[in-house]
Amino acid sequence: MLRMPVIPDEFNITSYMLDRHLEEGRGNNIAIYYEDETYTYAQVAEGAARIGNALLNLGLERENRVLICLNDSPEFIMSLLGAMKAGIIPVLLSTMATARDYLYYLNDSRAKAMIIDEDIVPLILEVKDEIKHLKHLIVRGNPGPGQLSYNEITKAASPNLETVATSKDDPAFWLYSSGTTGQPKGIVHLHHDLMYLTSHCDEVVKATPDDISFSISKMYFSYGRNNSFDTVFLSGGAVVLYPGMPRPANLIEVVKKYRPTIYYGVPTSYMGLLALIDKGADYDFSSVRAFVSAGEALPRVVFDRWKELFGIEILDGLGSSDVGTIYLSATPGNVKPGSLGKLLSNYEGKLCDEDGNEVPRGEAGNLWVKCEGTAQYYWNKHQKTKECFIGEWFITGDKFYQDEEGYFYGVGRADDMLKAGGIWVSPIEVEDAMLHHEAVAECAVIGAADKDELVKPMAFAVLKEGYEGSPELEKSIQNFVRDNIAHYKAPRWIRFVTELPRTATGKIQRYKLRDQVKNQGI
Repeated sequence: MLRMPVIPDEFNITSYMLDRHLEEGRGNNIAIYYEDETYTYAQVAEGAARIGNALLNLGLERENRVLICLNDSPEFIMSLLGAMKAGIIPVLLSTMATARDYLYYLNDSRAKAMIIDEDIVPLILEVKDEIKHLKHLIVRGNPGPGQLSYNEITKAASPNLETVATSKDDPAFWLYSSGTTGQPKGIVHLHHDLMYLTSHCDEVVKATPDDISFSISKMYFSYGRNNSFDTVFLSGGAVVLYPGMPRPANLIEVVKKYRPTIYYGVPTSYMGLLALIDKGADYDFSSVRAFVSAGEALPRVVFDRWKELFGIEILDGLGSSDVGTIYLSATPGNVKPGSLGKLLSNYEGKLCDEDGNEVPRGEAGNLWVKCEGTAQYYWNKHQKTKECFIGEWFITGDKFYQDEEGYFYGVGRADDMLKAGGIWVSPIEVEDAMLHHEAVAECAVIGAADKDELVKPMAFAVLKEGYEGSPELEKSIQNFVRDNIAHYKAPRWIRFVTELPRTATGKIQRYKLRDQVKNQGI
């Protein structure tokens, strides 16, 4: 049975995630650790009120959009809370986009204001003559001509802002999809949506006001926002914000310095940490009581090595920007290596074939999810909305099968599956087998056609230090895979590369590998 939060019709999410903590006496508790500074809940509330008032002073009105393009920082959190508190809709953007990307976001969202870090401003200036709706560019740092200083406008604004009485069904915030499958979509979430993340807080990480969270994923991504903002301000704990690049050596130092209790990573990063630790790096993860992974499938070899090293199981899960959070996850005491666990309590799910019919237990099907916290729709993408949102259900695009105990096992994105010899092959299964080979550090598998136009698995492999690609190593890996999974699933070809194309969240962009093969041949 779903455990549904009781949410009144008149509801602004900041009343729960910010005002409540002051009312319950947590005003002096640390909310943010940032570089060498700390910010209490009272200071965050004042900063949120100031930026909310500053936006109102600039003429922004209820339901107007403001783009937030900031590195992880206190100002990011204050801007997100302040805009929603004022009834204005924040739209979260990647700081790693291109000038053309920003032009698309600006014109598609019709945002009147943009809060941006100084070092990203030049990209906006590249396309300024094509921008249609933007009126105010608010710069964190040193503004240029015609731009506004974040510090100056917030300093001049009132530190008091009454929370706007919004409906629980009013739009609260947007974010844009990462674009792994095409043009980014503006994903519209409502004020009540974040309340359904309580299942992840309570069941997976069991977050409390005493916890300190640290996420390698940045807040402009759904996973990073879940980790560094949603879970923290729902539970009343604290977050470590790190604006730098999440290189393994940097992550080890952050954990040493701030002693987080909850650590959120991605498979690629866990691999990098293990490689560095195996080389003798000085590390101390003793403060961490919960390790979480999401973004893509966690290889069994990484899970096993981490548990061997730390005695703690990584809690692997799956979420999406559209659903809003991790909805499928392993939980403490309920971990099956290789499985993504079960649906959390606020979610229902079913596995369906291409016609929407449920498949028998044990067969792979597309995962459909139902939850009141799922996005309302895609902005200005009516056809795509109709394809993905079917009544109360959302079609995730991920394929799974369930075992007899109800645990879910991922077999890949629906558009990443391939048929070899007329039989469906999961790239995840082949990749996991390859990663157990002593020479393979990372890999990705796609389908490629041979001279007879028959599709066979093709692998791209990044090798560990000390190994070089060769026909002999290719044959060794192929034979190793054949010895461990069905022979027809072994890669027909292996291309050795120095890196794999990934999104900023660490997800492998297999479509780029497919395009590469199409353009260059096997």
